[in-house]
Amino acid sequence: MRERRSPGHEIAGRIAIMTKRPKLMAKEFVCLSAALVVASLVAAASLRAALPAPPSARDDAGARAAFTAASAVFLHPRCMNCHPSGDRPLQGDDSHPHAQNVQRGSLGDGKYGMKCGACHQKENAPGAHMPPGAIIWRLPPPKMPMVFQGKSAHELCEQLKDPARNGGKTLQQIIEHVSTDKLVGWGWDPGEGRMLPPLSREEFARDVKLWVEKGAACPE
Repeated sequence: MRERRSPGHEIAGRIAIMTKRPKLMAKEFVCLSAALVVASLVAAASLRAALPAPPSARDDAGARAAFTAASAVFLHPRCMNCHPSGDRPLQGDDSHPHAQNVQRGSLGDGKYGMKCGACHQKENAPGAHMPPGAIIWRLPPPKMPMVFQGKSAHELCEQLKDPARNGGKTLQQIIEHVSTDKLVGWGWDPGEGRMLPPLSREEFARDVKLWVEKGAACPE
């Protein structure tokens, strides 16, 4: 019957083999070193993505100008109507409170029988001023309301830089959000009878990216 070896014997045996076979030990050491280098590079890239530009790359005037341009979209009804100061969404180009006394609810998707999805489908309903639609039509949840209504460009800028008030996002994630999020994209396909934002989505995303790259300074 084969003798059963303890974990200690297994480790001792492996060390003995590596000692007798220096090439094997060198190969394992190189693999371990390479893995540590890759992990360090990934961590460094993540840290860079979360931080504004370094002092040598800062352009405060350029960052302020870029955010001021982008704020015209953030504060436009197509964006602001879903970022109200209260618990009722806004509607229309004049940003009046939503009809039927619709409320935010605990998850941002409405309350009781007045859920957002009851009227707002995955696409706009045909016809002028008919219910708009997009995937996951909702407000931000009450724990993170991300209010745009009533904010100045400076106040909005400071809020977007603060993960405690922007949905826990890094600056790089904000760029990605405005560039690719489908609900954000609805703002440029709002259905018949609604104004478009003053910038194209490409221009908007470009200005947000420039703001971050130039150091994320806020308008005064």
